[in-house]
Amino acid sequence: MNRFLRWAALVAAAALATGCSLIGTGGEPPAPSGARTVTLVAHDSFAVDPRVLADFEKRSGIHVQVRTSGDAGELTNKLVLSKAAPIGDVAYGVDSTFASRALREGVFQPYRPVWADQGPQRFAQDPQHRLTAVDVADVCVNVDSKWFAAHRLPEPRSLRDLTDPRYRNLMSVPDPSTSSPGLAFLLDTVAAFGEPGWQDYWRALQANGVKLSGGWEEAYNQDFTGAAEHGTRPIVLSYASSPAAQAGPDGRSSSRALLDTCYRQVEYAGVLAGAKDPVAAGQVVDFLLSREFQQQVADQMYVYPAVTGVPLPPAWATAAPLPPKPAELPAAEVERNRDRWVQQWRTLVRG
Repeated sequence: MNRFLRWAALVAAAALATGCSLIGTGGEPPAPSGARTVTLVAHDSFAVDPRVLADFEKRSGIHVQVRTSGDAGELTNKLVLSKAAPIGDVAYGVDSTFASRALREGVFQPYRPVWADQGPQRFAQDPQHRLTAVDVADVCVNVDSKWFAAHRLPEPRSLRDLTDPRYRNLMSVPDPSTSSPGLAFLLDTVAAFGEPGWQDYWRALQANGVKLSGGWEEAYNQDFTGAAEHGTRPIVLSYASSPAAQAGPDGRSSSRALLDTCYRQVEYAGVLAGAKDPVAAGQVVDFLLSREFQQQVADQMYVYPAVTGVPLPPAWATAAPLPPKPAELPAAEVERNRDRWVQQWRTLVRG
């Protein structure tokens, strides 16, 4: 995922300024004497304000050791394969496209966080409370509004518009078989066009010159004209929050998310089955739902907080509003069909 690389530099600068280490980089200090250590396994985009983490560690007496493990799909696969000998105590970043698999495989144990009823419950996947929503990261088609204005071409508005010949060779999409947002887009097309209509839609996208990128980072930071200096594609699959990265002091952005193209993506955390210290692990999940942590997720990871009433940065109201009606498929339907849809897509697009 690695959503916004420029923020890595800002977080690193904050770490240097405050004397704190940047978690997840392999340069963490040893646990203080007497502290309990909880290993948090997360996707590669996990970031936290070092001061917020240090305050939690001081108050709780828990040292949080972060181990990053790829994107949501790779993270889920590692958790499933290692469930007999867990690679951590808590996991964060399993998203709604893979949550059903993690639950079916028994990766997590029940735990109900203190703040579960303050918003996260509306994204509940499991009555046993094995997973709790931490943030929302809706996947949407983004357009470079500045490019379209310069070329005097109307911006597309819908999924169907993307097959219009006016937008030939203008779009970049991460590969659904290797990318979590790419998979979300595949599910979006299934939700929009049904079966077998989604396959006809992808044939039309191919005929219109869609570029398949290896992952989100390549699509956004190399292909997209709105972010890459030598980008050639003014249409990209990214996130509803992405335009906030391009916003100026007035909150206006040079890019825009097409809110009628979005698919709901929720990221979860839970205590891993077999955690060495499940009580301390539960306290770390509580921390991820705390107001202190939730208030910094927009700035640190460019996601929307799952807890209600947490304010967003002012620029987001204009540049990155949360999609009002994103597409969704039932978790059970995704679990039954995900592998089949991906294989059908691979056969259709890759041959």
